[in-house]
Amino acid sequence: MQAFTTHRGVVAPLDRENVDTDLIIPKQFMKSIRRSGFGANLFDELRYLDHGEPGMDNSKRPINPDFMLNQARYRPASILLGRRNFGCGSSREHAPWALQQYGFRVLITQSYADIFANNCVKNGLLPITLPEPVIDKLFHVVTNTPGYSLTVDLAQQTVLAPGGETWRFEIDGYGREALLQGLDEIGQTLTHADEIRAFEARHFANHPWLLKSH
Repeated sequence: MQAFTTHRGVVAPLDRENVDTDLIIPKQFMKSIRRSGFGANLFDELRYLDHGEPGMDNSKRPINPDFMLNQARYRPASILLGRRNFGCGSSREHAPWALQQYGFRVLITQSYADIFANNCVKNGLLPITLPEPVIDKLFHVVTNTPGYSLTVDLAQQTVLAPGGETWRFEIDGYGREALLQGLDEIGQTLTHADEIRAFEARHFANHPWLLKSH
């Protein structure tokens, strides 16, 4: 996955609580065994006025003009601002896939469902938690300032506003290092490949009969 150090991006506001994973990526789009192509149907029920199904030509579907991602000012957004309990519901990993494949790199909310937040980190998406007063302030300024952007520094664990105001966020050490290095769980395991091979060599040397069934 792509390493995360610093990121500056336009902010899009999704002003609703308890956004569940079925709203992020509806269940009918989870039939594919591939890990790509989900961004086109991110928030499908909110983006379009009809019912979406896999294989539909989205360019011919009626869009919801009131949904923020359909508004020109928010189309370049790579930071999503949300409310409390974001990512609740089923633990589908397709939800962070859809967010990332649409173009989001950072989420900023008051709180997340734990499994969803962990899935985000595993897929290179940074979930930031900030206090409710800060979230309220950001919603106000984002909706009243076209093109409003923030700068996120993972190494310093800070969110920087254009005027210089800075908020610090917390993230567990394991998740922070995984994102900074751009390594998912398999990638982190492979950093110990030499040690793994050395262990296997010792193991089979001490138990040679296992080689016959290996």
